[in-house]
Amino acid sequence: MTKAELVAEVAKQAGITKKEADAALKAAVGAISKALKKGERIAIPGLGIFTVKKRAARKGRNPRTGQVIQIPARKVVAFKPAKDLRDSIK
Repeated sequence: MTKAELVAEVAKQAGITKKEADAALKAAVGAISKALKKGERIAIPGLGIFTVKKRAARKGRNPRTGQVIQIPARKVVAFKPAKDLRDSIK
């Protein structure tokens, strides 16, 4: 599903215009991004939980040359789906 398809579906289900649905989607994504930048946990019932995890520095290998390289530590976004979402996919 593309963003345009998602906006159209939200507009249809909520009974609002596509422009309003697009603005709501942008606001929701922006709010989630802002909270994750602060390191906060976001729980959306029925959908899941977004968290920020720290990935430690590690050694890797360049597949072309075989040379060992150092991969720096970084933060990554993790998502754990809610039970309702997992069950709906089965």
